[in-house]
Amino acid sequence: MNLAEVLIASAERDPDKVAVKLDEAELTYAELADASARVAAFLRSTGLEPGDRVGVMLPNQLQFPIIYYGVLRAGGIVVPMNVMLKRREIDYFCDDPSSRLLLAWHDLAEETEPGTAECATELIEIEPGAFAELLDSTEPDPDVHDAAESDTAVILYTSGTTGRPKGAELTHLNLSINCRLAAEAVLDLEPDDVVLGALPLFHSFGQTVSMNSTLCTGACLTLLPRFDPTKALEIFQRDRVNVFQGVPTMYGALLNHPERESYETHLRRCMSGGAAMPVEVMRAFEDAFGAKILEGYGLSETSPVSCSNPPDGDRKPGSVGIPIPGVEMAVLDDDENELEPEEVGEIAIRGHNIMKGYWQRPEATEEAMRGGWFHSGDIGRRDEDGYFYIVDRKKDMIIRGGYNVFPREVEEVLYEHPDVVEAAVIGVPDDSLGEEVGAAVVLREGAEADADAISAFVKEQLAAYKYPREVWFLDELPKGPTGKILKREISLPTSRPG
Repeated sequence: MNLAEVLIASAERDPDKVAVKLDEAELTYAELADASARVAAFLRSTGLEPGDRVGVMLPNQLQFPIIYYGVLRAGGIVVPMNVMLKRREIDYFCDDPSSRLLLAWHDLAEETEPGTAECATELIEIEPGAFAELLDSTEPDPDVHDAAESDTAVILYTSGTTGRPKGAELTHLNLSINCRLAAEAVLDLEPDDVVLGALPLFHSFGQTVSMNSTLCTGACLTLLPRFDPTKALEIFQRDRVNVFQGVPTMYGALLNHPERESYETHLRRCMSGGAAMPVEVMRAFEDAFGAKILEGYGLSETSPVSCSNPPDGDRKPGSVGIPIPGVEMAVLDDDENELEPEEVGEIAIRGHNIMKGYWQRPEATEEAMRGGWFHSGDIGRRDEDGYFYIVDRKKDMIIRGGYNVFPREVEEVLYEHPDVVEAAVIGVPDDSLGEEVGAAVVLREGAEADADAISAFVKEQLAAYKYPREVWFLDELPKGPTGKILKREISLPTSRPG
């Protein structure tokens, strides 16, 4: 078994069908499969061995699926990386998995070059013209690495409540089954469908539900490198897009676009994830676009789809639905006992979608997988019909517009500022993003740094979605008897400071 077979099988069925496109540029299934075989040959020529990790840091461009499936064909493990990462983060995401190579978009060189300077990872910049020449000069290697079901295909880094981000090892089996179930049991995809690839492909949602699900079906994926509601509406009309997956902020932006009604749309099926979908937004979007939104739930560790409202049958707004086939979910109390319907506890999951474990973190793996269940860290309940609802998050996590922000990582940078004595990063409610990153800061006596300066300091060192837009100053942070900062007692700002 090799996850790359989802592409290869579709190429054998319908080689001349358009697989992926970006505006006027298109790749048929045959062309995409051939290009991935050339990437595999190139990687093998560099000495890549099965099991070697390869960082892939690309926006939603045609080169992403070419390289992704090429790495898998060669037997490598893909380590997708957010294109907004800064040099210190790049160093960590390359060093922690001991990636042999980093294939990164050429426009990111300002961060990738210094980011790989201190580690053993070799940087290969992907510039479209040079990449095309490389493919033309490389003979395709038809050999596909014969991976076992339990072999790791992708390492997706995910944030936790303590320590640095951990790499969730997802196997060829995890991802192959999950993308097929997302296509068949949730989205009901057909080969004639056109799917808008607006979710970042380096993210688990975009990777499994947009790219892998579309390509295993033989449908067409039309890419949008950076979400913009005007451009999305243009693509809806131009390519007759009928399937869309997004986070709630995308739906809100499309719904509230001032010229929305001037575009012709053909949507029939939508899926939402990444954060809670406001019921009012869901209903208004469905009225405006005439398409049902199916809200689902999952995590990087679950490949990611664990449950969803079914495409046919009862759908409950506000619920994340029922487990997909082959997956079990439960609500557990602190003693690992399964709770009755409507009782609130931690969401636990088990099934074919659960990760192999955290990369080289056996203790973290054991803790997350205790009792044979993956413990999500999310608080929820299920109703009498078996539909699940997410109530709150046990993890100290901020979800900003669908992106996970790890507070401690931001706090570590804040503490590097010479004027900062104490800092606590928390989520601030935001109407459009769900949550904004906020930082409550205590300055050194006599310091003159203002909120904008603190925010800019972090912005220079972390990805754009992580730095705090809201910064406010306190004389001291509330603490418990042991000196631990009590984030729940921090007062939020009444207005934006700075």
